This record gives sequence, C-alpha cells and structure tokens, in this order.
Amino acid sequence: QRCHCPEASVTMVRGPKKHLKRLNAPSHWMLDKLSGIFAPKPSQGPHKTRECLPLLLILRNRLKYALTGKEVQQILMQRHIKVDGKVRTDVTYPAGFMDVIEIDKTDEQFRLVYDSKGRFVVHRIGREEAEYKLCKVKKLEVGKGGVPYIATHDGRTIRYPDPDIKINDSVMFNLKQNKITDFVKFDVGNMAMVTGGHNNGRVGTIVHREKHKGSFEIVHIEDSAGNRFATRISNVFVIGKGSTPLISLPKGKGIKLSILQEQAKRYAKE
Repeated sequence: QRCHCPEASVTMVRGPKKHLKRLNAPSHWMLDKLSGIFAPKPSQGPHKTRECLPLLLILRNRLKYALTGKEVQQILMQRHIKVDGKVRTDVTYPAGFMDVIEIDKTDEQFRLVYDSKGRFVVHRIGREEAEYKLCKVKKLEVGKGGVPYIATHDGRTIRYPDPDIKINDSVMFNLKQNKITDFVKFDVGNMAMVTGGHNNGRVGTIVHREKHKGSFEIVHIEDSAGNRFATRISNVFVIGKGSTPLISLPKGKGIKLSILQEQAKRYAKE
C-alpha cells in the first residue's frame, strides 16, 4: 500500500542535471538576460561549474570568432583549439583559472585569469609564456607503493614532486614537457592573486597569515596601492616570488579601484 505522507510524494531525480538556465549561470560569465532561456552547462572536467568558462563562451562571447554555438562547434571540430596543449572538441569544456588556450591557425595564445572585479579575462600572452602554467597544490599524499604525489587545483596528479613543495604552494608546470620546472612557497612577502570570495581577482603581497584552530585560516594581503584586505587561505593563489609575478597580469594589474576612482578615470578618458 502506498504511503500518503508528504515525504513519499517527492520523486527521485534521475541522473545529473543536463541543463542550465541563463539566470542561474555565474554572473562573471556576463550573459545578458534576454537573449535566450538557457546557458551552456559546462561538462565535467578539471574546474568546477561556478569557477570555469566554457569554450563556447570564450570563442563566441569573448574572442568573437563565432556568432552562434553551431559555428563554435565547427571551429572545435576542425581541431583548431588547444587547452593546456591538448586539442579539445567539447563545446562546453570547462576552461578555468590559469588555463592556456592556443589557436595555432591565428598564432594566438591566451591565459584565463581574473580581472580586479573577479571576472574571467581571456588575457593575450606570448608564445614563451604559453609553455607553462601555475598550479596551486591542493593535496600532498603518499600513494600506493610509497610514491609521493601532489594534486593541483586543475585536477592534475604529479608524482615524485620536490620534497620542499607543500600544500598551498604554487608549482610552475611546463605543458610541453609535462613536469614541474619551478615552485613558489606560500610565504609572507610573496605575490598572490585572490581566486574566490568578495576580493576575487585582487593581487597583492601576503602580509600576514592567521591560524584559527578548528576554523578557516585567514590571510592578509596588501596591494601595490597600499590597500589591505583579508580572505580565507583557500582563496589565495601564489603567483610570484617577492613582488615579481611569474605570469603577465591583465589590465589594471589586480588593483581594485573605489567607485570615485573609477569615476575619475572614466571622466579623464572623456
């Protein structure tokens, strides 16, 4: 006999969600409300849905190489687009922070980084810089057979890392040779970019690290304009030794302007 209690009337969902409504899409994708009902739902991949930018939006909305999703699909199927040195043909492949996008046909290279307002920027870089990317160490463990390995923010597992590499450090990963060429410690005085939270996209020097037992560690950062802010350690991504970044930064250099500063800058242009 069927139960008529309210809990029993809830039917189970079958499988993962296949669609994404436009209004539910992350705001940093900067999609307009009125040109459609749906947004491209990112495939499963190295970056989370809310922290990625699908290839479709990169080619159509940012680089303007296509007018429609169908055109993006045709470009990808001709195997013109590489992400981190590998050809990708999935329209909704989730490219994320620090990923290198190469288009051989036009001899262009881009890196996905955040601007000072926390939105993804498809930042143009040179060929030398496109050979490597920075990866944040998320996990450091010893695997089967006593093999030490690290897991990075973009889903990579790298075996036999340098013994000095610890969690929260950043490693410089060469995409051609598939190995670590350098690393930066998570230390006071090093340059970092914030990759989450209210201060997403801001760049500065690590000033202080607070440890709270049983709670989140807080990191204090000071940018080159002298502004100080604090965020959780999970949001901080080290990008340089001292005050020199290992990657080129987009316009604005990660310094967040106040509303009045932005207004003055806009008026100065006019």
